Amino acid sequence: MTVPEFDLEEIAARASADAGGVPARWLGEYLPLLAQVSRTQGHLDGAALARMRECGETAARDGIPLRAVIDVHLSATWLAWPTLPGIVGARRAQELRSAGEAIFRAADRSAGALVEGYEGAQRLEIRREEAVRREFVDDLLQGRGDLGTVVERAGRFGLRLAAAHLVCVAEAGRPFHDGGPVARHVEAAMDVRDVLIATKDGLLVCVAPGHADGVSEAFAARVRQALGGEESLRVGVGRAHEGPGGVVRSFDEARSVVEFGRLLELEQEVLYASELLVLQVLLRDRAAIAELVEAVLGPLRAARGGPATLLETLFAYFASGAVATATASRLHVGVRTVTYRLGRIQRLTGYDLGQPIQRHALETATLGARLLGWPGAQSSPGT
Repeated sequence: MTVPEFDLEEIAARASADAGGVPARWLGEYLPLLAQVSRTQGHLDGAALARMRECGETAARDGIPLRAVIDVHLSATWLAWPTLPGIVGARRAQELRSAGEAIFRAADRSAGALVEGYEGAQRLEIRREEAVRREFVDDLLQGRGDLGTVVERAGRFGLRLAAAHLVCVAEAGRPFHDGGPVARHVEAAMDVRDVLIATKDGLLVCVAPGHADGVSEAFAARVRQALGGEESLRVGVGRAHEGPGGVVRSFDEARSVVEFGRLLELEQEVLYASELLVLQVLLRDRAAIAELVEAVLGPLRAARGGPATLLETLFAYFASGAVATATASRLHVGVRTVTYRLGRIQRLTGYDLGQPIQRHALETATLGARLLGWPGAQSSPGT
């Protein structure tokens, strides 16, 4: 009886064809390893497994699908079986069984090493891509780096920075992270073209074309959906500005209005920079607003216990539309208490809430006090 010849090249070619044309070179040293194991009935050693992991890593870097690599190895296994030395040379059933067990054990460990190498290379590439993306996002939102380089890199992420863009940011009860479930959900669910979803300083950021309609509403809805309605949410929307510098401006505006909303306890979930420009104007001259706050509200320091309670009452009063009953409800006190405090404020400051100009001065000073953190450490949003 003629013994079949173990022809490496022929088996590799047939395996390639059986696997749909996957190049035979992705078998690496698999067939010689199978032949050796069939003769010795031993295990693949560390060096052999390392070579299979390296094969998987190379396939991943070259963009070969993992399924294709496994397919060609499985095809090679069953095609090589009849001519493997250990199978051909078996004289008894026990010898054939032992050789078969060793071959399948080697095939299993080899496939595991291939997958391990492939997935390791993929994880490394993902981390590299994440680092490149993180660096780009930081440069884009902070206006860092060479402008031409930023514009060139932007195309890789679907942004055409010559056009106008607007930025939305979301702030919740806990920080957002790159690759987190909320970021992934929002990125997958946004049905607007050329949108970049990223995180920055715990905020979830959406950079979108300025001409796109409904972006802020869609972004807020997707974030709310991802959070499941269990957390507080505030979304800031900057104005659309042109060019790479426009993205920085819009991001700063969006981040500022989120902080305005938090400091001023605004009830709206979505806040627009275009509607809160007066607050940004208010803080452009910090020295002037600090002087106004001190001049108008400084006398409240003479109140028993300090100005905090009276300042809180003023803030609630203006936030409630200057209605005493609504103010009382907001502060969880009686209406008479609110009336007494408002009278006390008028006596200490000399400003009459019934006079439009004086009332406007009190309201502006109250907003300024909240934004500056008066009478404690004075700091403005974004600092």
